[in-house]
Parts: sequence; structure tokens; C-alpha cells
Amino acid sequence: MTDFSGRTVIVTGAAGNLGQVVARRFAALGARLALIGHSAEKLAAIHGEDGPDKMLVAVDLVDRTASTRAIAGIGERLGGPHIVCAIAGGFHMGEPVHETPEAAWRGLIDLNVATLINTVHAAVPTMIEGRSGKIVTVAAGAARQGQAAMGAYSAAKSAVIRLTEAMALELRGNSINANCILPSIIDTPENRAAMPKADPARWVKPNEIADLVVFLASPQSAAIHGAAIPIVGLS
Repeated sequence: MTDFSGRTVIVTGAAGNLGQVVARRFAALGARLALIGHSAEKLAAIHGEDGPDKMLVAVDLVDRTASTRAIAGIGERLGGPHIVCAIAGGFHMGEPVHETPEAAWRGLIDLNVATLINTVHAAVPTMIEGRSGKIVTVAAGAARQGQAAMGAYSAAKSAVIRLTEAMALELRGNSINANCILPSIIDTPENRAAMPKADPARWVKPNEIADLVVFLASPQSAAIHGAAIPIVGLS
């Protein structure tokens, strides 16, 4: 496995099911971690207290000014950032497009798109200066085509793919890779509760997605730019 010692990894959505697993994986591989979430208390409950190689960052990534300030603080304390794992996001479904509440639509754009744009706005200039970096984003299998009763979610996650592809073209000349992961249903306690009759053995596991995140953040992915990679388990 790749040794990430000396590399600062930002994980957004670090208090979520996938973010937790990704953070633990990078910690085991020696990375310095900047773990971003909404609640300082929740981050501390999940990840423990700050340490020499771990920084808990409670910030609303929808707020560009606050995001920029927070990520500048990460660089001052931990160095970098060298790797961004943009996992923060949100889900909503249930209505046809013409009945989607405005608040639901705007909320999905904020949670899935604004959080990504504001994170890279603050992090990428340092990567360009260092002529090195990795950006791994998380969209969804539902972004590959429109889904009934999921139009707003599909559109928001599709925007994540398009933004990742654009960054890949813009940044590859600076040895910065940007790639996107498209999970199907993830095996989480929430999804098990929401779909009690489904077979979670067929769903993709968070640790399987973390394996792919780590690969895309590693030197072994140097030739991969702008990929949108489905990871679906047996679903």
C-alpha cells in the first residue's frame, strides 16, 4: 500500500458513513488529516480530538469565505493540502421534476455542488504552486442518466461529474489529477433502515469505495484524468 506520510489529505463530509471510513484508511497509511464537517462535537465524537497529524475543522462549506479561511488554516498547520477527497453531499428524492420544492433543489445544489466548488477554490492554488495534487470527488450512479423522482439529485450529482472532468483538463498540466467515483447504493445503517426488504449484501461497502479513493489519491493513478468510475457491488 502507498505510504501517505507527509501528505495532507482533506476529507469533506468526514462525519458521514463514507467519510469516516476514508479518514481511517488514510490515517492508517500515515497521512496528515484535515477532517471537515458541520459539527465540531460530532467530528470529535467520531474521530477523537485534534492531534499533531489530525485537524478537526467545523465549517459550512456552502459559505465560500468561511471555507477559504478554514482551508488556509489547514495549510498553515498541516501543510498542503496535497489531496482533496470531496465526499460531502446530500440526497433527496420523491417528487417528479415539476413538483420538486425549490428548497430541495437549492439544497441539493448547495450540498453537492457548492461544497465542492468552494473546497477546490481554496485548495487548488496550493496544488498548482506545488505542481502536484489529487482531487477525488464522489457523485453517484444516479448521475449517469436521469432517474424518475430523482431528477434534482441526478442533476446535482451530474454537475459533480462535469466539474471533475473540467478540472481534470484544466489542471493536468500541473500534475494534478481529478477523478470521480460513482457509487450505487452504499451499505449504511440509514439505507438498511430505509429499505428493510432489500438485500444489503448486494450493495457496495464503504471500505470498497475507500479502496478506490486511496488508489485515485496515490501515485499509481498518475495517468488517470477525468475518469467517472462506477462502483456498484452486485446492485
